[in-house]
Amino acid sequence: MTKTYRGLTAFAAAFGLATMAFAHGDVAPQPVNTDALPDVGEEWLIENPYRAAAAGDEVWWTAVTIGDSAYNQNCARCHGLGVVSGGLAPDLRFLEAAEYGDEWYAERFQHGYTQDGTTKMPAFGEVLGQKAAWAIRTYIETRPEDGALDAHTARLSAIRDQLVGGSGDQAVLKEELMAIALEVKTASGAPVADSAAKRAALALDGSPEGAKHASDALTIGLSAAH
Repeated sequence: MTKTYRGLTAFAAAFGLATMAFAHGDVAPQPVNTDALPDVGEEWLIENPYRAAAAGDEVWWTAVTIGDSAYNQNCARCHGLGVVSGGLAPDLRFLEAAEYGDEWYAERFQHGYTQDGTTKMPAFGEVLGQKAAWAIRTYIETRPEDGALDAHTARLSAIRDQLVGGSGDQAVLKEELMAIALEVKTASGAPVADSAAKRAALALDGSPEGAKHASDALTIGLSAAH
């Protein structure tokens, strides 16, 4: 049995056990505005179309940000803020970012999960649609693994303090943050993580407002990491 197959099998088993313990069929799906994302057709895909390798970095990041909002409105109640499960439902970060993980995800998103006549997870497919599904998937698979920022905590804290104090060259700090972001590992195996370092780097535009947004991103990210 391959490592990836074992991972997917373990995830599916964990999902079944967790949903037996916690029914969340009473969640009312919240609408998601996906107008900024490219259309993907009517027929449901079995592979995420919004990954950077397929759609480009701009579409990928748009999907991440839309998926972030959509996840927190529709999924966080059961699967945890930042996709960090509290144990009542599976930790979706560990569903591999590959076609076999996508196919399982798409089926569960569309049809939900029912056991013994009780809805454990509602069917989101018809309500939210395919674009929202893949945006959420994109956000989920880019979440950092546990401890991903540990090696950079001291430096990120120092950068945050510089930005709060109005010191430091934003262009230089942006480059450093981007370099740190590339080192942050995802739990899913996706090549790039949606980390506090990346969000802070993207916020820096040379303005005081950009510095504030970047420092806020680092503060939130460092707090969540602990």
